[in-house]
Order: sequence, then structure tokens, then C-alpha cells
Amino acid sequence: METKPIRFGALDVFRGLTIIFMIIVNSPGNWSFVYGPLLHAEWHGFTPTDLVFPSFLFAVGTAMSFTMKKWSELSGSEAGLKIAKRTALLFLFGYLMYWYPFFRLDLAWNFSAFPISETRIFGVLQRIALAYGIAAALLHFVGKKGTYTLVLVSLPVYWIILEKFGVAGLDPLSLEGNAVRALDLKLIGASHMYMGEGIAFDPEGLLSTLPSVANVVAGYATGLFIQRDRNRKNTRIDLLLLGTSLFFVAFVWDLAFPINKKLWTSSYALLTIGLDLAILGVLMGLLPHDQKLPAWGQFFETAGKNPLAIYLLSEIALITLYTLPAGTSSTWEWLYSNGFAWMGAKLGSFIMAALFALMCWGVGYWMDKKRIYWRV
Repeated sequence: METKPIRFGALDVFRGLTIIFMIIVNSPGNWSFVYGPLLHAEWHGFTPTDLVFPSFLFAVGTAMSFTMKKWSELSGSEAGLKIAKRTALLFLFGYLMYWYPFFRLDLAWNFSAFPISETRIFGVLQRIALAYGIAAALLHFVGKKGTYTLVLVSLPVYWIILEKFGVAGLDPLSLEGNAVRALDLKLIGASHMYMGEGIAFDPEGLLSTLPSVANVVAGYATGLFIQRDRNRKNTRIDLLLLGTSLFFVAFVWDLAFPINKKLWTSSYALLTIGLDLAILGVLMGLLPHDQKLPAWGQFFETAGKNPLAIYLLSEIALITLYTLPAGTSSTWEWLYSNGFAWMGAKLGSFIMAALFALMCWGVGYWMDKKRIYWRV
């Protein structure tokens, strides 16, 4: 917990938009009834939902552009320790969140063990931790120019790795044949991997963390860019132009290396960076500089001041409601069936998710009023 820091309105609004959309996407009343744009692309392709996670990483990078200014006086060991601590804590939070509540409970209230041998190792917070740790270490120890060069080189290198090191005899960009899955199977085994695709495959696998670092570093570079003492109008135009350029480059690359969120292909990284640059440029145009934010901006700004706390709250609350039985279903499913399904299957599912996001926002609002800002 910290006292209130100096804020940059457009970035807080950007973070807030990202976290609220993330909660809505993650918590439909019923997964069988979800509007198409609120679902990830099944494999190759792109939906609005596929922008959420990379936007979170981009926001991590923009925040780093402020905090890392204070590191110039730190020794190498002090900076390394700080980076290692934050990386380890974020990874641990993510790991424990997937293990929570550390036991299994069926609808008859029978408890059973949830052994560590069956826990998922990688995940959303774990990827944030690793991408942050790699980006921060590179920026501090290699420098900005070296980091930007390495990141640019990593995108075609990742393409080559996926094309050359997939499972023999299978499409290297398929669910079964990709190198991301093959590496995770060798390192951690199927029992520690995500099973939502029908087979063991983790969309936050270790190898696909490599291109995701680009989203963090792009956010960092953008944060530095908008802090310069220059014409604000030119800044947002530059962001829009660069974002549009990357958008088109990504779709050209898509012809050879398909846009794929679950593999975090290099074309996907470029596409999402381009979209985030454009969105931030639009926000800078809509939000007055050095003036009070409009009501909608203040709403999202509140969520953007405590994104990690709000995200953890949403996941823990959601897991709890899915774990606790209520008759012949979970408490979450019971709430949907008895409180929202009458509105229409998909509409009720969406409204339940939106209200849940609003509840989480309310906690963020309380924290902001108390000037509590929780980070690791």
C-alpha cells in the first residue's frame, strides 16, 4: 500500500478500460451464451477480446516508463533484486490464484484434495510477471536502444522457431503440432498445463512469452514518448499514424505468419501494439490535458489506479462463486439461472458480467478514496 502518486490521466483511463473489459470477458453468467466479440478467436484470427491481455501488458510497460526513472541511482544488484522480487511475487500470486481454494468441492459438499502435482504452472499473471521481468532487466542492464533492437529481432526469430521446431509430421502452427506446446510438455508435463482446448496446451506457455515482451517494451517506449515536452496534438497524431502503420504491417505478415493470440504470434504482437497506440492516441484527443476528466473518464481512471488489486479480486471472487455449491449447480450458475436468464440467454449473461465488473470497480473506488494503491 502506498500514498497517492502523481498520475497521468489518459494512461489510467487506458488501464481502466482494459481491466473492466477483462473482467467482463472473464465472467459471463453462462459460458454457453456469450456474444461473439466477447470470445477469443478459436485459433487463427482476431476478436476484440484478443486485445485485452496484450493491452494489460502494454499498460504494464507504460507504468514502467514512470517508475524506472527512479532506478538510475540504484546499483546493479539493487535493481536486479527489485526486478526479481516483483517478478517472483507476481508469478506466485498467479500460481496461487489458479490453485485456490486449494481443495476440490463437489455439489454434494464433499471435499477432496487438490494436489500440487495437478496445479497449472503458467497463466495470465505468470506471463505478466515473466514479460515484466525480462523487459525490466533488459531496459535496465542493456539500455533502451539495445532492448528495442533485441525485441525487434525476437519477433522474426520467434517465427522461425515456431516454423522449424514444431512436432514432426504436424502443422507447426496447429494446436497439436506447435513448439509452444511441445516445450511445455517437456518442461512441466501435461498435468501442469491448461486443458481448456481439449488437450494439454497453455496459451500462456513459456516459449510464447518471448513475443509478449514486445508488448511491454512498446508500452514503455510509448510512455516515454508521451512524457516529452512537446506539442500534445502532434503526439497523438504520431501515435495514431504509428499504430495504423503497425496494424497494416501485421495484416501483411498475417499472410505468412497468421495472427493467433493463443500462440502469441509476432503478427499478433504487432497488431495489438498498433491498436493500443491508436487507442491511446484517441484517448489523448478525447481527454483534456491538465483538466478534470469527464465523468466517463473518471470512471475508468478509478479502475486504472488499482488494476492488479481489482483483477485479483475479480478472479478470487469468481473462483469462489464457481466453487460453492447451490443446489444442483454452482453459486455462480444459480445466480445466472435465477437472476439474469429471464432477460435473454446472452443478454442476461452479459449483464451479469457487467454488474460483476461494476462490483469490482466499487472496491477500486473505495481504495481510491482511501488513497490505497496496491502494487508489488
